[in-house]
Amino acid sequence: MSDQTLANQVEKAYFATGCFWGAERRFWNLDGVLKTSVGYMGGHKTEPTYKEVCTGQTGHAEMVEVEFNPGLISYHRLLEEFWTMHDPTSLNRQGGDIGTQYRSAIYATTSGQLRTALATREVYNEVLKQSGLDDICTEIKPADGMTYWLAEEYHQRYLEKNPKGYDCHSSTGIPYPAQIFIG
Repeated sequence: MSDQTLANQVEKAYFATGCFWGAERRFWNLDGVLKTSVGYMGGHKTEPTYKEVCTGQTGHAEMVEVEFNPGLISYHRLLEEFWTMHDPTSLNRQGGDIGTQYRSAIYATTSGQLRTALATREVYNEVLKQSGLDDICTEIKPADGMTYWLAEEYHQRYLEKNPKGYDCHSSTGIPYPAQIFIG
């Protein structure tokens, strides 16, 4: 593949880590990430609103869509950020945010993403268990057949507009083991 082809590659990834504001900021700060947005995914209601998603009745998770150049940043690197920015052992909650919309989830857009997500979950799960934490309960599925619904404009890059805004992320404080690269 030529350098020009690598420079023009764009892949999408979808991550849910609780409240999407802080997660979006963590991803947009990574070199190789071209664009981020926040929205809703994994539910059954078409065109859900924030208010509807917050009821827990739409089945959607608060999601970050990450567009990235895999020639500049690997999907594995995005996963390292994902696993460590929240507590993936906490079912349907992050800190004080409680409900299915705050679940931990990865919706893979390629078979390679799915394999890498599953493999990194196993690696990180072992690290967390050795530290006395529960098993990871992150939902990992193919994104096929799912629609990503863009959230309202005031949610987009919220922490850029409101630098002191709410950033709930209850990290375990345990890093992904850097020496282990999968994929």
